[in-house]
Amino acid sequence: MIGKIAGRLDWKGLGEVLIDCRGVGYIVHVSDRTLAALPPEGEFCALYTDLLVREDLLQLFGFPTMIEKEWHKLLMTVQGVGAKASMAILGTLGAEGVARAISLGDARAVQSAPGVGPKLAQRVILELKAKAPGLMAAGARLSAKAGADDMVIEPAASAPAPKRAAKDDGAVRRATFTADALSALVNLGYSQGDAAQAVATAAGEAPEADTAALIRAGLKLLQPR
Repeated sequence: MIGKIAGRLDWKGLGEVLIDCRGVGYIVHVSDRTLAALPPEGEFCALYTDLLVREDLLQLFGFPTMIEKEWHKLLMTVQGVGAKASMAILGTLGAEGVARAISLGDARAVQSAPGVGPKLAQRVILELKAKAPGLMAAGARLSAKAGADDMVIEPAASAPAPKRAAKDDGAVRRATFTADALSALVNLGYSQGDAAQAVATAAGEAPEADTAALIRAGLKLLQPR
């Protein structure tokens, strides 16, 4: 698996670039947003990559951060979302925009991506509603831009939690939900204080809410009035 490409940017095309890595040139498909953020031709660049393997095709897709790469992989788990649609969604909304749209159930935002219709946009919201909070909580850890000396490390599975007394399980779960929701809101750009207040309010109104529910409620409380 090719996890990262780093080298001289030889050429920019329509939705793809050519990167020279010590004499070997790689064609990497990128979103419009990523393409616009890349340096001029002839300069150094680095992208995290995901390799699509088909019977008659090998394609590399490039992303400036690991979190965007992980969103790409998550989006493609949705029925009907291929690499092209995923790149269109990320190119239109960015990783933070995708997270916000899924948390708020905003299918219209997803539908604003080229080639994404209303049914597919709604399917993205419905199928990823439960999966998104875990990735959102990992946003800060995976948001660093690819660089020459970066080690490409796929997100590790969480270590199993130690066994606790049954009477403590509910409190531990609620603390975990609250911490993950707070982390997700901060990763979306809200200040620590505003995010903490929103999560606390949401948790107070719905003590049994899980991470996803707290994120959605927190985002609604943080929306401009």
